[in-house]
Amino acid sequence: MIANSTPAFLIDALVFDAYGTLFDVQSIAETVERLFPGRGAALSQLWRSKQLEYSWLQSLMQSPMQRREDFAAVTAHALDYAAEALGLSLAGPARHRLLDAYLDLSAYADAAPTLARLAPRPRLILSNGTRAMLEPLAAATGVARHLDVILSVDGAGIYKPSPRAYQLALDHLKFLPIRIGFVSANAWDAIGAKAFGFTSFWINRNHTPLDRHGPKPDAVLDSLAELPPLVGSV
Repeated sequence: MIANSTPAFLIDALVFDAYGTLFDVQSIAETVERLFPGRGAALSQLWRSKQLEYSWLQSLMQSPMQRREDFAAVTAHALDYAAEALGLSLAGPARHRLLDAYLDLSAYADAAPTLARLAPRPRLILSNGTRAMLEPLAAATGVARHLDVILSVDGAGIYKPSPRAYQLALDHLKFLPIRIGFVSANAWDAIGAKAFGFTSFWINRNHTPLDRHGPKPDAVLDSLAELPPLVGSV
């Protein structure tokens, strides 16, 4: 039975970003804090910032002479930079422990319940992460049982927000783009999806200003839990 008979958006399938949307990348700060007391938040935030920056730069730099590295490699490079920038000594065991922690992130409390409410429509992940990073994480957090498939941008050979990355979801679903809801807590990602033609939802948990480099998302929400009433939940 449809809980909301007049949803604001007509959506046939939903595509979710992973990092920062379903999985809390800042939950890694607890591990960082244990290794570097008093520096956990600073290192985890700079690490995440550089991780994103490097993904965009690698996409722009691609050429026959310059290959794109996968997200696991980009994540490692970003960690090395962040540690050096903050003057932290990152010995081998500590480095491995932090990289492994990216495979053990916490899911947001509203992630699995929201995905469950959106059934039986197809629900996908489309992420910059590799399948080797994403699949164990989704399984460990219980999110996997609410997903139909996990797509990595490795299939397109370029990172979001390239249109080629979003095309992977469109090719898989074969619905009209406007009938596909794309959900991300990253404003740049929600804007990229909107520019591609998806109906875009930005989860703005921290109430930050919207970036101005592209079209506005169709809706801005405070949490994932606000999504099902907008698209009609069962």
